[in-house]
Amino acid sequence: MIATKFSTERLELLPLAVEYAEEMAAVLAAPELYGFTGGEPPSVEQLTQRYQKQTAGPGRPGEYWLNWVISLDGVLVGYVQATVIGAEAEIAWVVGADWQGRGIAREAAIGLTEWLRKQGTERLVAQVHPEHVASAKVAAAAGLEATGELDDDGEERWQG
Repeated sequence: MIATKFSTERLELLPLAVEYAEEMAAVLAAPELYGFTGGEPPSVEQLTQRYQKQTAGPGRPGEYWLNWVISLDGVLVGYVQATVIGAEAEIAWVVGADWQGRGIAREAAIGLTEWLRKQGTERLVAQVHPEHVASAKVAAAAGLEATGELDDDGEERWQG
């Protein structure tokens, strides 16, 4: 399985490429993006290395790393990703602080789940911090339901 370009009403989701690192470093530069997940904004060099690893894939048979950048009117504004093993995909989304509150994460996550379902994915999973109300709304809009199960990082499992 490979990530292919797809579109939603307003967005283009472009398969991840290393050349997006510089623009994405600016998108991901706001420290508040890391309030629930921890960490800090990545540098261009860090993103370049991360994108090289992500585009190479896991190297394990039957596991796929699928990554897209989100483009709104030709400007990168965030990303979505899925790790697919068998018929299950764990998904995640991040939209830069300057573009939040516009329904972009919701639209991108719904588009991602629809794309994955067309590829034969049967179960979708996301990990959402219990206090991250906006991400919980995105997960629900994408058809996932909270399970009440917490992982080691204190994030709740959502699935659908």
